[in-house]
Amino acid sequence: MSFYENRELSWLKFNERVLEEAFDESTPLFERLRFVSIFCSNLDEFFMIRVGSLFDKMSYDPKDRDNKTNMTAKEQLSAIAQSVRKLISEKDKAYENIMNGLLEYGIEHLSESSLTPQEDAFFRAYFMREVLPLLFTGLVDKKHPVPFFKNGEVYIGCKIRKKTETRSTFGILPVPENLPRAVFLPKSGKFLLIEEIISHCAKQAFSNFVIQSRCIFRVTRNADIPIEEALFDHDVDFRDIMSKLIKKRKKLRPVRLEFRGNPDSDSVELLTKVLDVKKSFVFKQKTPLSLGFMNLLEKRLENEESLFFGHLSPRQPSSVMRGVSLIEQIKRRDILLSYPYENINQFIRLLDEAAVNPNVSSIKITLYRVARDSKIINALNKAAENGKDVLALVELRARFDEENNIGWSKQLEDAGVNVIYGLEELKVHSKLLLITLRDGSDISYITQVGTGNYNERTSKLYTDLTLMTANREIGADASVVFNALTEESTVTSTNKLLVAPKGLKSRLVGLIDNEITYGSGGYIGIKINSLTDKDLIVKLVEASRAGVKVELLIRGICCLIPGIEGETENIRVISIVGRFLEHSRIYIFGKNDRRRVYISSADFMTRNTERRVEVAAPVLDKALADRVCNIFNTCMQDNVKARELMSDGKYRRVEPNGMPALNAQAYFYEQAYIAANTAGEQEVSDSADSEPVRVKVRKVRLRRRQYG
Repeated sequence: MSFYENRELSWLKFNERVLEEAFDESTPLFERLRFVSIFCSNLDEFFMIRVGSLFDKMSYDPKDRDNKTNMTAKEQLSAIAQSVRKLISEKDKAYENIMNGLLEYGIEHLSESSLTPQEDAFFRAYFMREVLPLLFTGLVDKKHPVPFFKNGEVYIGCKIRKKTETRSTFGILPVPENLPRAVFLPKSGKFLLIEEIISHCAKQAFSNFVIQSRCIFRVTRNADIPIEEALFDHDVDFRDIMSKLIKKRKKLRPVRLEFRGNPDSDSVELLTKVLDVKKSFVFKQKTPLSLGFMNLLEKRLENEESLFFGHLSPRQPSSVMRGVSLIEQIKRRDILLSYPYENINQFIRLLDEAAVNPNVSSIKITLYRVARDSKIINALNKAAENGKDVLALVELRARFDEENNIGWSKQLEDAGVNVIYGLEELKVHSKLLLITLRDGSDISYITQVGTGNYNERTSKLYTDLTLMTANREIGADASVVFNALTEESTVTSTNKLLVAPKGLKSRLVGLIDNEITYGSGGYIGIKINSLTDKDLIVKLVEASRAGVKVELLIRGICCLIPGIEGETENIRVISIVGRFLEHSRIYIFGKNDRRRVYISSADFMTRNTERRVEVAAPVLDKALADRVCNIFNTCMQDNVKARELMSDGKYRRVEPNGMPALNAQAYFYEQAYIAANTAGEQEVSDSADSEPVRVKVRKVRLRRRQYG
C-alpha cells in the first residue's frame, strides 16, 4: 500500500475540514456561515492557481506525472472535478441549514417564487429606480462579439427572442459593481441578492424581447501568471513588469463555470462553448455564487451576541515590561511572541524604538505581505526620515498582494528607504528583521525571525510565533542573508540559521538522520501548513521504519499517509481547523538534553525548500524552547478541533475518550489572559530608569463555546 497522497486531493480534504466547521453546532451560527465563506474563497483560489496550472500542464506536457501518485494532469483534473461536485452539495446543505437557523433572528433569504405582491412591487420599484439606469445589456450572437466576463464577477444570462421572431439569442446583464450585494425590505431582515433582483426584472432590461429563460452564472479564470519569463528583460523596472502581468492575469483562460440553480441546457451549452470550459468543470449549486453580502447580514445581527464568537483581543505579553527599552530587554534575554494570543504591538514598538535610537545604524527587513494600513511601514519610513540606513526587500510576487506591495515599495522609496525586490528565480518568503547598533567601536544586533507576515490584521487571525534575540551568531547569519539578497545571490553557509534554498533542506535531512540513529529513542515533531516535499517525506518514512516517533501537525496539504504497517506506522498526523488559522511552523528534533527546536517561515514543500528564500531560527533559550514545545504538545492533545489522518487517507475527529475536552486555541487564549492579568498586578521596577506601572484588569472567564 502506497503512503503517498496527491497534493491537490489532499488540499480538497483540507477544505472539506473547513466546511465541516459550518456544520458544527457548538460554533455560533453566524460564524458557521463565515466558514462557508472561507470554504468558497479557498476554492476560488484553488481553481485560479492549482487547477489553472494543471490545465496549462495538460496543454504543454500531457505525459508529465505527479512524482508521488503518478497521476497525469488530466487524471488529477478528473479526480478534482468529482471531489468538488460532492463538496458543493455539502456546501449547499450547510448554507440552507444556517439560513434556516437565522430565521429565528428575522433574517430570511427570499426566493423569487415566494414573493408576495407587495414584496414583488418593492423590488421591481428598486430595480427601476436604482438598478436599470446603471445596467449594461449585451448580446451573444453572430453580430456581436462575446463580451469579456471578469474573473469572479456574477452575471445574469437570458435566453431571449425578439417578439417578431422565433429564433433565440442570448443576452447578458452584468451586475453593477457599485450596488449593494443584498437589498432588504423596509424595516425587515428579508432580502434578495442584487443578481436575483436583476434576474427577476430582466424583462424590463430587454424590453424588446421575450424572456424564455434566465440563469445566474460566474466565471473563474486561471490566475497562475508566468512571472519568470518576464524577469529576463533587464531594461524594464520590475514594478512595471508586475503591473503588466497583473493586468494579464485578469484575461487568462476560464477554468470554471458556475451556475446558480438549474439553468436551461441551451444556456449552459452556449456559455460552455464560448468560454471553452470543460464540461466536467461546469458546476451547478443552490448557494449564492458570491457570499460578499455577509457583511450586510453581520451589521443587522451585530447585537445578537450568541451568533458570534465572544470578543477576544491579543494580550500584552507578560515577558515584556512596560516603560523599559525593548532593545535593552532583548539584550538581556530572548523574547518570544505568540500571535494572536499576544499582540503584535511589541514588535511595532521595537521598530519605533529603533527608528529613534541614536545607536541604531541600520534596519533591514523582508516584506512579503503587510496590512493595508501598516504601522510597520510607517515605522520604517520614520526610521529612514530620521537618517537611519533602512533596507526593505519587498516581494512583489506575493500572490494576490502584488498591487499592494507595488504601492508600498513606492511609498518606502519616497521616504528614503532603500528598496530591493526578490531574486529573479526565487521568491523571498522569509520573515527576517535585522537591527544593527553601533556603540563606539562595538557592533551588536537585534534579530527577529517570524513564522508569519508583518501584518497587523492577520496577526489577530493567524497563529504565529516571532523570536527576538540579541544573539551575535544569529545576527551575523542574518547579516549574511541580507548581504546576499542585496547582491542578488543566495546564502551557501550559515552557523545558526537554516536558510533556503541551499541550507535548509540539507540541514533538515541531517537532523532527521541524527534521530534515525537513536531508533525507537528518536523523536521528531513538526508543525507546518503543508507537507509535499518528496525528499523530506522519504526521510520521515525512513525515520518511521527505524522506530523513531514522528508527530506531525499539518493544517493543510499532507502528501504522506500515516499508520501503514512497516512504512509509516510510527507517524501520527493531526490537523487543527478552528477559529484561528494555524500558521506557525515549528521543528523539534530529539528530547531532553539533545533537543533542538526551531521556528521558521518554511513549510515542507519543494517550493519552500528549493525555490524560495526561507529562514529557520533555533530557539536557544531553554525556557522559550520549553514554551514552543508546550505549544506543539498542547496542539497534539487537542480533542475538540483536531482531526487525525488515518491509514485509509481519511480524516476523523479526535474524540476525548474520557479525557477533559481540550480546544488548544481556546486554552492558549485563556493562558494569555491569565498571564496578562497577573503581570498587570505587578509593578515594573527592575530598571532604574523605569517608573512603576499598574494596569487595571478585569477578570476574564473564557468558555469553550466561544471558540467553536
